[in-house]
Amino acid sequence: MEMKKRLTLELRNKKPGEVKELVLDNCRSDDGKIVGLSSDFENLEFLSMININLLSVSNLPKLNKLRKLELSDNRISGGLEVLAERTPNLTHLNLSGNKIKDINTLEPLKKLPNLHSLDLFNCEVTMLINYRESVFTLLPQLTYLDGFDADDQEAPDSDPEADGDGLEDEYENGEEDDDDEEDDLDEEVIDDEEDEDDDLEGEEEEDGEEDGEDDEEDEADDDLPRGEKRKRNLEDEGEEDPEDEEDDEDD
Repeated sequence: MEMKKRLTLELRNKKPGEVKELVLDNCRSDDGKIVGLSSDFENLEFLSMININLLSVSNLPKLNKLRKLELSDNRISGGLEVLAERTPNLTHLNLSGNKIKDINTLEPLKKLPNLHSLDLFNCEVTMLINYRESVFTLLPQLTYLDGFDADDQEAPDSDPEADGDGLEDEYENGEEDDDDEEDDLDEEVIDDEEDEDDDLEGEEEEDGEEDGEDDEEDEADDDLPRGEKRKRNLEDEGEEDPEDEEDDEDD
């Protein structure tokens, strides 16, 4: 997609003066130059033009409020004096993956007094002996070069989610919640088991009582004379004693 068309899409019917952040990554520049941008973007604070085949930033308009400029993965080899002239308040500059070979190419950046972070990853200049010491000497206003200060201390991340703190907290909270749920489940299982044991004990007691009653009846029957016992059993079963039937017939 051409840069002008991409600009129109990014505006989304806004006026240039209303835009504070603008991302034009991976679109096509015009002959390696910036097109479509103008000083009408007077409130622009963040501009990203990654991988748009830029050869030069000579067409960059005056952007007094611009703080952060992303120009990585292009083919810029010089002409950085334009940045000092047109983005005087720049604080972050990313030139990673460009064609910068010499320390002297960075000298125009001395005129950016607020520049405290510079990235030159994958540029040939990083292969020079004493590269880091030379850049910090040339640009004393810098705090971080390629993400580290002069004492090799890493730059802090301003995004709390990016360093994983938020995720760790969520993970820890999640573990605590899981433990609580497991404890609750264990208590419920124990309660259920106790209830089952109580039910089983109750059933055994009932069975025991019934067996006891049967035994008492059996013992009582054993004390009766044999004839009476047989008669009792027949009465329980709803049958008549044959002897009684014979007596009836005689009558």
